[in-house]
Amino acid sequence: MIETNRPAAAPAEDEPDLLRDQFKQLLRYRRLLAAGVGVGLLGGVYLGVSTADTYVATADIVLRAPTDDPFNPSLAPDKAINIGSERQVALSSSIANEAAKKLGVSATDFSALRAGLQVTNPPQTMVLRFTYTAATPAEAARRANAMTEAYLLKRQEALDVTRDKMVKGYQEQRDPVAKQLEDLTKQTAGMPAGPARDAAYAAKTDQQSKINTLNGNIAKLKALDMTPGRVTSTAVPPHGADGPGIAMSLALGAAVGLALGLLGAWVRLVFDPAPRSEGDVARALRAPVLGSLPRGKADGGPLLAAGEEDPRLAEEFRSVAFRLAYDARFADRRRLLVVAPRGSSEIAAAVAVNLAASFAETGKDVLLIEADLRTPVLASQLPTDAAGRPRWSQSQSGAGAQHAETEWPDGRQLLVDAGESGSFDLIPGERVRNVPRALTSQRATRLISEADSPNATVVVLAPPVLSYADALALVDRVDGVLVVCNPGAVRRTDLSRIRELISGAGGTVLGAVLHAPLPGEKKRGLGRSPKGGGPAAEEPRPAPAPPSARAREPQPIPYEVAAADASQHIPGDGTDTVALRTVRTGRR
Repeated sequence: MIETNRPAAAPAEDEPDLLRDQFKQLLRYRRLLAAGVGVGLLGGVYLGVSTADTYVATADIVLRAPTDDPFNPSLAPDKAINIGSERQVALSSSIANEAAKKLGVSATDFSALRAGLQVTNPPQTMVLRFTYTAATPAEAARRANAMTEAYLLKRQEALDVTRDKMVKGYQEQRDPVAKQLEDLTKQTAGMPAGPARDAAYAAKTDQQSKINTLNGNIAKLKALDMTPGRVTSTAVPPHGADGPGIAMSLALGAAVGLALGLLGAWVRLVFDPAPRSEGDVARALRAPVLGSLPRGKADGGPLLAAGEEDPRLAEEFRSVAFRLAYDARFADRRRLLVVAPRGSSEIAAAVAVNLAASFAETGKDVLLIEADLRTPVLASQLPTDAAGRPRWSQSQSGAGAQHAETEWPDGRQLLVDAGESGSFDLIPGERVRNVPRALTSQRATRLISEADSPNATVVVLAPPVLSYADALALVDRVDGVLVVCNPGAVRRTDLSRIRELISGAGGTVLGAVLHAPLPGEKKRGLGRSPKGGGPAAEEPRPAPAPPSARAREPQPIPYEVAAADASQHIPGDGTDTVALRTVRTGRR
């Protein structure tokens, strides 16, 4: 007894794997990355050229507050000085005017003089750093020193003015009191002893005390050290330009440009509706990606991959069939519905045919049902031979049998020669007037129930699930669904909608098979329709022949038979089956 593994599930969302997946997806947008690097290099060239002739000189000043005892730690300098206000004063026009007088700068160059100055304050310090940028080293140093001298001069003047005003105010308070004291002294000199003289002496003492206090304040102000600060670092001509250099500028520009390109690619990835990796497809369908067809090998070649010179495509189909065979959800019922999201079903047909051949290679009795009754082409593209009718059709007789052959399935069954893989049965599709009724008929149900036989497998090919509802009509009987899609031509929302529709109809998405765009397809935007209306991926189809003109038996297929003469060829004599590499797919 062969044990099947647990059902395959979508890969767990491991964060490192997701990050690697997203980074790989970012590398797909090479144009955005190249544009970002190009813009960064242009910015680097501009930075290198614009800063090649700029020189920066720096001078530092330590500010101090007026004090009568510089060694008294009780008064913190940062409490007496507002360093932010002093920085604004250093950048003011009054300082620039004083420096312009020393430098001999005209009024027309005054704005440029102010523009070159930058004053900063290192954190947790009472230092003002004057940085000046000029075209020459000597000019930068000269102007930086001139700015510091002008600032110290202006600050010294402001402190002196403040002290003089305060001294003058104390003097104005003291002079009237001194005049009163002088008058009172004259009066008390000739007064007789007594209470009046004692009161005069008390008033005289009080006025003398006031005068002494005012004189003390004046003396204290005159004794203050009014030094505004000192220059700790004089500006000297710089030895080199301030710019990072052309090499460093290019490297910096390239790094910044790459960061901008990655940001643009990330934004483009976030708003890109198409899944750009297998992980996106697996997350949207909540099912694993069972295989990815090699680029250039899944289109424009034989419908059957067996017998090709390059075995990679056939091995990929065998790998998909192997994974399905060990999925308990498929192994229990052995029914598989192969569909495409929308547009062309050409690759879905190739997947269905090759999976049928792969299952037949393992020794199973495989029945391939072409349930695409709108554009049936498998009978004309596969090496087939007439075979016996299905068991359910052989039991019919009389008028009922004749009536059964007027609608699909009409009992016609073909044998497909898959070369080394063996052979499998094909129920070809046929254009019918009422497709939903034919798909849900009792005869179609009996046909699908062939999978109930031991060692039997049924593979059903249906039209695109988002273009027609035919696939949903089959999901209740063929509940295992395989989605065949091109990640660049389908939206994540479409895949999610497919999963919801199939789940709502009672089916299960077993997985997905990815493929590259078909050759010759015009690149259209997602969700757009070509001019003239109609589905985006639909192509002109030949008008169906009237029912009376159709032959009820398999029609001969114009294969090239090297050893047979065309005039002696008899359909169904066995020469219809030729090397598989000569059979080419058609457009669906």
